[in-house]
Amino acid sequence: MAKVTVKIFPQEQKPKVILITGCSSGFGLLIAARLSKNYRVYATMRNLEKKQALLDEVKKREGRVEILALDVTKPDTIKSAVSQIIQREGRIDVLVNNAGYGVGGFFEDLTQEEIRAQFDTNFFGQQNAIREVLPFMRQARSGKIITVTSIAGFYSSPAFGSYNSSKWALEGFLEGLYYELKPFDIQVCAIEPGSYNTNIFQANRRYAKGFDNPKSPYYERSQFLNKKVLDFVSGLRRGPESVACLAQKLIESENPPFRNFADPQAKII
Repeated sequence: MAKVTVKIFPQEQKPKVILITGCSSGFGLLIAARLSKNYRVYATMRNLEKKQALLDEVKKREGRVEILALDVTKPDTIKSAVSQIIQREGRIDVLVNNAGYGVGGFFEDLTQEEIRAQFDTNFFGQQNAIREVLPFMRQARSGKIITVTSIAGFYSSPAFGSYNSSKWALEGFLEGLYYELKPFDIQVCAIEPGSYNTNIFQANRRYAKGFDNPKSPYYERSQFLNKKVLDFVSGLRRGPESVACLAQKLIESENPPFRNFADPQAKII
């Protein structure tokens, strides 16, 4: 009887399921668009009326993306989005935590509410999203949590103390989480970009309520620093696509490092 050789081919791997926060503009939009061609991307944003810019970019790259409403400061919206993804896909392989903003202003010009709101998004908001996906990743004993922080988490400057401190806190939390989740084979990565000419300095920029108050003891310095920042940003020629490239590299890496600097400026700092 002739010998029969049976070839066993590995099962085709399904595309990774990726949840991304803060996709209406900036890094989040570019990360979602870049990944949309090869992965199952669920891009989220607070206001779905702002989704057209993302859809245009995804179409240009011949990708496909699902868009869901999600506000990292509202846990019920995170639960809803995660539940929908789990029902459709059965898993979440990667969380890209990108949502965030910066508020400018000297401490005495900032209200307590403004500072708390900064932390609610940049720090507690990131924790909210991570908290919802962790049970599913632990059960699967697999997953990646990639958070876009900032090089601002390593230094501080006048009029940006609220933003800087929220990023410092986020860096500390993520480093502890990196070690906590190792036994469950869940990888934690931080992306620390430098400065880019994105909407965080344009349409999305925010200032303290007292920033433009002529009676503030910091008024002259506020206006001077504002002009200096805008002049600096307008001169930036580095494209934010490098951050999206780095996110993709971390997703595809078997053993990605914890800290990842997206550009030469960040590395130097």
